[in-house]
Amino acid sequence: MPQLAAAQESHVSRTPQPNTIAPFPAMRLRRTKSSGALRDLVRENTLTVADLIWPVFVVEGENVAQEIPSMPGVVRRSVDLVVKAAKEARALDIPAICIFPYTDLALKTERCEEAWNPDNLSNRAIRAIKAEVPDIAVMTDIALDPYNANGHDGIVRNDEIVNDETVAALVKMALAQAEAGADILGPSDMMDGRIGAIRTAIEAAGHHNVTIMSYTAKYASAFYGPFRDAVGASSALKGDKKTYQMDPANSDEAMRLVERDLREGADMIMVKPGMPYLDICRRVKDSFGVPTFAYQVSGEYAMMMAAAQNGWLDGDKVMAESLMAFKRAGCDGILTYFAPRMARILAGN
Repeated sequence: MPQLAAAQESHVSRTPQPNTIAPFPAMRLRRTKSSGALRDLVRENTLTVADLIWPVFVVEGENVAQEIPSMPGVVRRSVDLVVKAAKEARALDIPAICIFPYTDLALKTERCEEAWNPDNLSNRAIRAIKAEVPDIAVMTDIALDPYNANGHDGIVRNDEIVNDETVAALVKMALAQAEAGADILGPSDMMDGRIGAIRTAIEAAGHHNVTIMSYTAKYASAFYGPFRDAVGASSALKGDKKTYQMDPANSDEAMRLVERDLREGADMIMVKPGMPYLDICRRVKDSFGVPTFAYQVSGEYAMMMAAAQNGWLDGDKVMAESLMAFKRAGCDGILTYFAPRMARILAGN
């Protein structure tokens, strides 16, 4: 023990302290910036195609591609074209694709029964992708808003988004998606107790290898507007989502939610939105050391695209810089609408 203490003391004594940093000109931090080769050697973080998850929107029909005005360059695709997108993702080495449905208004109800219909859009898309592109990971969204006549992530009773009844519905939704072949379930609803309930149900059904990426820190954000257009939830939404999504002023609460979801069986953690909440990403990674992801949401995408289209910003450069910010903040991966565009740049295309 004395030897260990001496070794530790010796190590500490050799550790450079802030007041012993070599003065100029012995230390010129510009030296390692002087060439591309040197910059590559000292780069602290790296973005690769393996960090990307591509969110796609699916709509009824065949050979249908509908533009989304508030998300330039993003389209809703029919199932056949979603399969084509999955093949594109595989060719680009993007490891995962995430499905979001645009549900016909006639199928939206207050009980949200379409959410767990084995043949709903999402489940048909899952099966079609796994049949044609079995090696790509398929992620899903678990929340009721695409199926809800009220536009909320949960069932509404007397103007209240009821927690426990919603959780029971989410469990049925998760089971249907797991049966369809989903690799990653993404509960984004922010109901209390849903991770434990979903994990228990899918384990009991034998889906032991289906992973859960919990949207643990999902904030009541103004950055979701274009996404709600994309899934057709904007016009249906009554009120706001502040009674279940997080207050943007809170940070410690996110740590409590992460701890809870991990205890209940989450495999991975999601922070949403992304760039306005990089501090949360960093805290999650530093505090728990678990696979940590962020969603570069529709509003973030739309702002950069609008600025680029107006010539105010260089689109490719701000895209790459924004994605690197997630890596620097500790994220293991990013859901981003830029995924195929960034993948091509990383491949040198």
